[in-house]
Amino acid sequence: MKNIYVVTHPQSVHHVENRVGGWYDTELTPHGRTDARAAAARLATLVGGEPVEIFTSDLLRASQTAEIIAERFGQPMETMRDLREMSYGKAEGMPQQWLDERQIPAPHHNRLDHRGGIADGETRREFAERVYRAVNMIIARPCATQIIVTHGFALTFVIAAWIKMPIDSAGYVSFPARSGSITHLKEDDYWQNRAVVSLADVSHLTNGDG
Repeated sequence: MKNIYVVTHPQSVHHVENRVGGWYDTELTPHGRTDARAAAARLATLVGGEPVEIFTSDLLRASQTAEIIAERFGQPMETMRDLREMSYGKAEGMPQQWLDERQIPAPHHNRLDHRGGIADGETRREFAERVYRAVNMIIARPCATQIIVTHGFALTFVIAAWIKMPIDSAGYVSFPARSGSITHLKEDDYWQNRAVVSLADVSHLTNGDG
């Protein structure tokens, strides 16, 4: 039996400033820290007394979330650069409107290798390949209960990797998630099916919206 709980980091400074995130490295807001503690409490209920491993993106808003969770469990955490959000290159840290005015939707025939109008931005293929690599390394470890702290868009590719979706198909998939959400992934011992038990749950957050 394998249980993986994927947490999308709560509110960060770039959210309230309405700036492009990506690799722009901002910390959690006070509200974000409150939501991180709520997520940690919910995870403690879900996990119970099982041994747990904690993995996180190395960006500040995710690693601060993971620190709060790790403190709740009394366990260390492991940072992984591959769990970062998609990079938007020179758009990172810019007002969201700046990116909106320049971004170009991907053509239907080239969903994975399109750079969205930002020459130094990451493609979906580059993004997916590194997130898949991280997820495969995590699930190969023997610990039966694992927590992954990552970002809203990155969650889509964590799930896609979990269900073994071919990367060539991942250009079309999206699993929207609010900040501070918890997604539960589970593989049973008998059938070895990989289930998405719950997706982007925010019922533990007092305002219900992350």
